[in-house]
Amino acid sequence: MATLSVAVVGSGPAGLYTAEALVKQAAALDPPCQVAVDVLDRLPTPYGLVRYGVAPDHPSIKSIAEYLRGVLERDDVRFLGGVRLGGEVTREDLLGCYDAVVYATGAMRDRRMGIEGEDLPGSYAATDFVNWYCGHPDTESGSFSLDAESVAVVGVGNVAVDVARILIRDPEELRHTDVPQPVLETLMASKVREVHVIGRRGSAQAKFTTKELRELGELAGVDIVVGAGEAAPEAFDATGGSAGLAGSDRRVRGNLAVIGGWAARVPAGHPRRLVLRFWLRPVRVEGTGHVTGLTVERTRIDENGTLAGTGELETIPAQMVLRSVGYQSVPLPEVPFDERSHTVPNAEGRVLGPDGAPLPREYVAGWLKRGPTGVIGTNKSDAAQTVRALLADLCPDGVRAGGPATAGALEALLAGRAVAPVSYTDWLKVERAEAELAAALGRGARVKLPSREDIDARCRGES
Repeated sequence: MATLSVAVVGSGPAGLYTAEALVKQAAALDPPCQVAVDVLDRLPTPYGLVRYGVAPDHPSIKSIAEYLRGVLERDDVRFLGGVRLGGEVTREDLLGCYDAVVYATGAMRDRRMGIEGEDLPGSYAATDFVNWYCGHPDTESGSFSLDAESVAVVGVGNVAVDVARILIRDPEELRHTDVPQPVLETLMASKVREVHVIGRRGSAQAKFTTKELRELGELAGVDIVVGAGEAAPEAFDATGGSAGLAGSDRRVRGNLAVIGGWAARVPAGHPRRLVLRFWLRPVRVEGTGHVTGLTVERTRIDENGTLAGTGELETIPAQMVLRSVGYQSVPLPEVPFDERSHTVPNAEGRVLGPDGAPLPREYVAGWLKRGPTGVIGTNKSDAAQTVRALLADLCPDGVRAGGPATAGALEALLAGRAVAPVSYTDWLKVERAEAELAAALGRGARVKLPSREDIDARCRGES
């Protein structure tokens, strides 16, 4: 029986759930279809957002990596790290080496606010900060100094909550996490004493989950303050729709209960302060050579249900601004891309060409397919849909009907370009090094290697 050979571009949750679905669904066909899956990633490390997007103080979510590890340890799945689409390989290369290609590279670029001063020193995308504290190989460990005493975080989703929590919590509590040692040392020396979390709409429209929200109230040595008059969902909504959300959405009810409780609190005079602000729209980042504040405008929902500015301005003193107003996917070289939705145009995972017709043997999964929606686990059902389409096209009735794949085609191509991919065995050397580093530092189960050079050195080493 001929084997269906598939390349999955991206080793985050979407990519690895796709690899798992390929193996399981192909085996369940009658007759079964044999598949071999190569999971490619531009980084030398797998797991994508699970490794480089989940806050270090959330080990329960990071444990998803243990599940994904099981996918990479299957005999019919290979990890090929350090192989970049548009760099070491092209789209044409992959279509020439495999029967099918699935693009699953996620959405890790922050949306911009589009306001004056956004590019001032001290103004950053939240993703840059997340990459820093998660030890992403693209980010230098010295990228942030945390000399600011006051920080404004724009956005009210879970990423904004993560960023605020890492900034304001006692860094001693992060000692037993996997945060890189240079990052921990910077957090230990942080001057941040106040963090403002700012939403354009009200508490009822905030995107964070109640569990994430409650964690903020459990931080030792931190006062939680809510902007005066901003906790009530109906405060700036002429339609009454915000209050109505509480009646129909359990998450909203939970959030409002937590926020209302905080609003009723009397600050205890703790050394650090977290301020939740609602109904405020960023207008301008203040400063000349560096950020000094964020000017915001009061908003309200008018009688027509439209969010509008009221003209009432306020400047929040801050020496750092972090924007967390949504993610976007970035185009892949030569792959169709919709600049309006920032996704690859598709029908149930089949990539669509300019004429709207499916392109042979090309598929997409995850945030690149549907936009940055859902939680990590949402990618599992999303991947399953894409794989059903792929197998219906290329393995009808259990008979392989794929492309021109030949065994070893990619290896030969990469060898001719003097490219040596990082294997799963190489990656395990990094895991061992991180465990050894943690033991040497007396810091929990693992500590991430602090740079791309350290990772590469361990991958290519003998140990």
